[in-house]
Amino acid sequence: MPRDSKDTIRQRVHKRIRRRVSGTTERPRLAVFRSVKHIYAQVIDDSNGHTVAAASTAEKDAKNGGNLAGAKAIGTLVAQRAKDKGVDAVVFDRGGYLYHGRIKALADAARAAGLKF
Repeated sequence: MPRDSKDTIRQRVHKRIRRRVSGTTERPRLAVFRSVKHIYAQVIDDSNGHTVAAASTAEKDAKNGGNLAGAKAIGTLVAQRAKDKGVDAVVFDRGGYLYHGRIKALADAARAAGLKF
């Protein structure tokens, strides 16, 4: 029997997380996706199926790529954009990744910028 790839396992874990974690209008979901080169974050209102705010290192003006400095910058930027739209509190969706490294750096930066979760 062939072994599952790391990404297949991550997707299975993410599906399990999403059974419990859902964003509402009052508390949208802060979803994170991490690739080798970039990191992406979205604030999503699942009840309306609408992205409230988003930020990624793939944007034109982003200086850092998929490293810790980039994750911190994106955490701050997505928190700023969410607060501009009137969002103060979110639920964190780590996307099936371990809460460590770039994922933790993004979350800590978003908390420091004023998002509550």
